Amino acid sequence: MHSLNYICTLSIVVSFFLLSSCKHDDHAAQHENAAKEVVEDDHNHSDEIILSHSTAERFGVKTAKLTSGMFNEVIKVSGQIVPAPDDQVVISARSSGIVTLAHGITPGCHVNSGATIATLSSKGFSGGDTNEATAIALNAAKKELDRITPLYKEGIVSQKDYNAAEQAYEQARASHSGSKSGSVATAPVSGSITQLLVQQGEYVTAGQPIAVISRNSRLTLRADLPEKYYSLIPQINDANFRTTYNDSIVSLAKLNGKLISSSSANSVSLPGYVPVYFSFDNDGSVIPGAYAEVYLLGQSRDNVLTIPLDALTEHQGKYFVYTKLDEEGYQKHLVTIGANDGQMVEILSGLHPGDDVVVAGAIAVKLAETSNVVPEGHSHNH
Repeated sequence: MHSLNYICTLSIVVSFFLLSSCKHDDHAAQHENAAKEVVEDDHNHSDEIILSHSTAERFGVKTAKLTSGMFNEVIKVSGQIVPAPDDQVVISARSSGIVTLAHGITPGCHVNSGATIATLSSKGFSGGDTNEATAIALNAAKKELDRITPLYKEGIVSQKDYNAAEQAYEQARASHSGSKSGSVATAPVSGSITQLLVQQGEYVTAGQPIAVISRNSRLTLRADLPEKYYSLIPQINDANFRTTYNDSIVSLAKLNGKLISSSSANSVSLPGYVPVYFSFDNDGSVIPGAYAEVYLLGQSRDNVLTIPLDALTEHQGKYFVYTKLDEEGYQKHLVTIGANDGQMVEILSGLHPGDDVVVAGAIAVKLAETSNVVPEGHSHNH
């Protein structure tokens, strides 16, 4: 009897544990399925970036429909901005002497036509002030001409003697600068002094260059093209450039730019490079002498997908672009890029015509991506 009771009790305990185990397994299965659903739901949102409309507006996020169009072949080189040769004037000394620069004459200053750049004097040197000597010679020649003129009219002096006196006077007047204190170097044109070739108190000889004035109305861009691209020179017709002191791209087409020459045997350039020259209007934003990053533009190609360079983001050497899905949803795309002209970049893969691409404010979308926050109820099934 006791044995039977023991067996019944043991059966009840075993049944209880089996039932508990089944319930536990069912609960675990339900928990696993729920977790799977959460993972799957999270996976549905993993490629979506949420950025509120108000935040996008505040950070200047803008999009544009991607279309194919024309794009130029591009060769990226280095270069320099130099004054146009026909835009510069050299001021030379009219006589030998000590240079005294006029007040305020420094490189970069603006001068008007006729302004005094420097005066020159030879006082204290052997032979004296040459200008003083020419003044004395002019005075003597004038007195001689004044003396002989009435005698010539009365027939006392021959035509030959009168002509000789008149010639001596004209020569003396041409040699004299008109200033008793020394010769004066003046600006023949209005412009900026780009170079001072002498120093205050320096002795110069007649004809020696003193300064260079540039009207700065036109400038020249010299692009140093590697010789390996020499065969492509006939295709080059335009250029964009960016100076070292400015992040903005300058388009020569917008500055009335034109190709001057693509090579010259007498051109001074780096070994292994061929200089390509462009002339363009100076709008005041470009400094002569500045070095530049140059994008030489060649033959055009059609049906090319391009986006602004600002639309690209980079991470570990890979490039990404964001597209807009709806009012607040964005998606990240890995893209392969081609050439760029400093403003637009060619897209070789990763995007298609019609995609609504983020062309401005991409950094704001990238920051929203790193926050990885997806509001409840916002979902896309792409």
